[in-house]
Amino acid sequence: QGQLVESGGGLVQPGGSLRLSCVASGFTLDDYPIGWFRQAPGKEREGVSCMRRSGTTYYADSVKGRFTISTDNAKSTVYLQMNNLDTEDPAVYHCATVLCYDNYLLYRGDELDYWGQGTQVTVSS
Repeated sequence: QGQLVESGGGLVQPGGSLRLSCVASGFTLDDYPIGWFRQAPGKEREGVSCMRRSGTTYYADSVKGRFTISTDNAKSTVYLQMNNLDTEDPAVYHCATVLCYDNYLLYRGDELDYWGQGTQVTVSS
C-alpha cells in the first residue's frame, strides 16, 4: 500500500519562502510522476506543478517563476520550493500521483493513485 506524506507548510510573511516536502512510500518515484495541488477555502482546486520522469516540468501561470519542483529519488521525496509568497498563495497543498502534461496535471483517483493529507501554507504579515 502506497502513501504520500507532505510537510513543510507554515506561516510566512509576504515575500517569504517555504519548501514543501512530499515523501513517497510503498512505490518509487520512477513508477509515478508526482504533482502538487492546492486548495483554498471557497476556491477550486488548482494544479500547481508536476515533473515528468524525463525531468520536464509544468507550472501554473500563477506560480511560474516563483515555485520550483524537484525530486530526490534516493529519498523518495518531491520538493516544492516556494519563493516570493503572496496573499494569493495560502492554501492546503497536497501532493499526488498524477498524469503530467505540457499544460496541466491530472489526478485520476484510480486504485493505484495516491493523494497526500496536505500541509497548510499561510501568508500573513
